Amino acid sequence: MQLVVARIGRAHGIKGEVTVEVRTDEPELRLGPGAVLATDPASTGPLTIETGRVHSGRLLLRFEGVRDRTAAEALRNTLLIADVDPDERPEEDDEYYDHQLIDLDVVLTDGTEVGRITEISHLPSQDLFIVERPDGTEVMIPFVEEIVTEIDLDEQRAVIDPPPGLIDDRAEIASARDESDEAETDADKSDGDKTDGDDN
Repeated sequence: MQLVVARIGRAHGIKGEVTVEVRTDEPELRLGPGAVLATDPASTGPLTIETGRVHSGRLLLRFEGVRDRTAAEALRNTLLIADVDPDERPEEDDEYYDHQLIDLDVVLTDGTEVGRITEISHLPSQDLFIVERPDGTEVMIPFVEEIVTEIDLDEQRAVIDPPPGLIDDRAEIASARDESDEAETDADKSDGDKTDGDDN
């Protein structure tokens, strides 16, 4: 199975290094020296990593045969693709590869269907499940243990316990509750006005 593990950014310096946007939880495994990666577009690869280092929080790579800034800049926006065994699992028990999560059914703790994971969005702060609901709309679920309570690969499902407002139907319930509270507040104000009038 082929997985995108990084996207090449701009050239760094004049000796062929490039910045990369990492798209794997295991860069030391997928993007280490000697790794041979397919590319998209295919015409720019395959590329063999010669060296890698971290500079100012960014991973810098140099590829075999890329020796100057011009050659490095020509690789900009190229996707780096690794061959991964579909049965391979990350070292940590609570970590998963994107391909293991795509197409999982998402349900609430009581079994109510929410939708199906169609994409994993990797943000600097956290990962998000992009979930397609039965009506075709999408909802984003933060992949944090407080919300995603269980990943069951055997049953092909992810169990979530979202806070109010995270998914549409709960947002409507919360909204209705707020409207009810506002109505009660307005009624209280109205009663207060009447009382003031009686005192006068």
